[in-house]
Amino acid sequence: MKHLGTGIGWRPEIAEAVEGMPGIDWVEAVAENVCPGHLPESLVRLRERGVTVVPHGVSLGLGGADRPDEGKLADLAAAAEALGSPLVTEHIAFVRAGGALTASPRLEAGHLLPVPRTRDALDVLCENIRIAQDSLPVPLAVENIAALISWPGEEMTEGQFLYDLADRTGVRLLIDVANLHTNHVNRGEDPAKALDELPVEAIAYVHVAGGFERDGVWHDSHAHAVPPAVLAILADLSSRVRPPGVLLERDENFPAPAELERELTAIRETVEKGALSVVPAVSADAASETSETSDASKTSDASGTTDPDSGDARKASPSTDPSRQRLALAQAALLSALVAGTPVPEGFDGTRLSVQARALAGKRADVVAKVAPELPEILAGAYRTSFVAYAHGHPMTGGYRRDALDFAEHLLLGGRLEDPDVRRRVSDWWLERSGPAPLSQHPAARLARATRRVLLRR
Repeated sequence: MKHLGTGIGWRPEIAEAVEGMPGIDWVEAVAENVCPGHLPESLVRLRERGVTVVPHGVSLGLGGADRPDEGKLADLAAAAEALGSPLVTEHIAFVRAGGALTASPRLEAGHLLPVPRTRDALDVLCENIRIAQDSLPVPLAVENIAALISWPGEEMTEGQFLYDLADRTGVRLLIDVANLHTNHVNRGEDPAKALDELPVEAIAYVHVAGGFERDGVWHDSHAHAVPPAVLAILADLSSRVRPPGVLLERDENFPAPAELERELTAIRETVEKGALSVVPAVSADAASETSETSDASKTSDASGTTDPDSGDARKASPSTDPSRQRLALAQAALLSALVAGTPVPEGFDGTRLSVQARALAGKRADVVAKVAPELPEILAGAYRTSFVAYAHGHPMTGGYRRDALDFAEHLLLGGRLEDPDVRRRVSDWWLERSGPAPLSQHPAARLARATRRVLLRR
């Protein structure tokens, strides 16, 4: 596995600061925000300086019941090639449910949701990861996620689930120690036990991030300083194996560059102290050799014997369609309860699901504010309250651009904007962005726009 060193999540808001930070060996960029033909100039400059850039996907949904979308895989592959990346990463999560497998409406979570740690879910996840591995030009690593809720009837611990996943697919692991802390607070899971059980030699790199606790629930916000408890888990991990890379994540509420540099220094020092007690058998060199051996053995061994994870073995593996069907129904029921107000599925904690539902609505509001910054500007203090109220009764069925348009239409058609000036500005915004660009001058298109304008301004 390539040695990455110490890095930080690249975001447009801190691009200039990241370029000027000393000791940055690599950065991670959200894959969906990277256009291979038009890379951000900041990333180009970093690449020219020899800084490694890793695309980090958030929308593939490898833990979902459906097979990975070919278009999303192609986009992820293109991002890796454009950035010259040594690997790509995604999450062990599902982000959508419903559709053909359940004969129900397609729903989008707008965020990462946990998969149940069951044999069915593991079978589906393994097949989805193999499909992704075959479609990508570089190795794939997958990340454990933070969760507010637990699935009833789980059959494995997180460490066992990750161990079996890596063992069956050869996939690398992106271990987020902040997420281990989150699951400790929210689900009572012991981070040390998870580290005991997972294959540390499969670790590609590590995420470190901050969050906050409210009413006994830890929120993995990526908008606060890294707490001592998260650094303690990083120290524990580093005492077992020196991770090839460690990265600081920050997505909101960006502090001054000096504060980010202090956090990076604390992370480096934590890894160094932990590394002093690494057992030689699982040292960084041994882990790298194990990873390289795993790569070389994915097709055949020296005698020509087919490896269980080779392409031939994958084709011969039993179909997971029944597993997909069961997982699809379970995930659709959960997501519908979270975003569409349907009854809480049996075995789930209703109170905790309410917390998760509010968190999802809040995250939708945050992302829509970034996609359509004019809306919070126009609505001012009423934006967030209005959007969260809208989100609870209107599931997201498309992307965030569609969500922004649907929200504006909801406000306009529902007569929820009493201020004439605000109503006019929202109407103009909606009309400008809901049609083709540039606007068609065909008489029929012009008539349709005029009709919509009259209806929306009544």
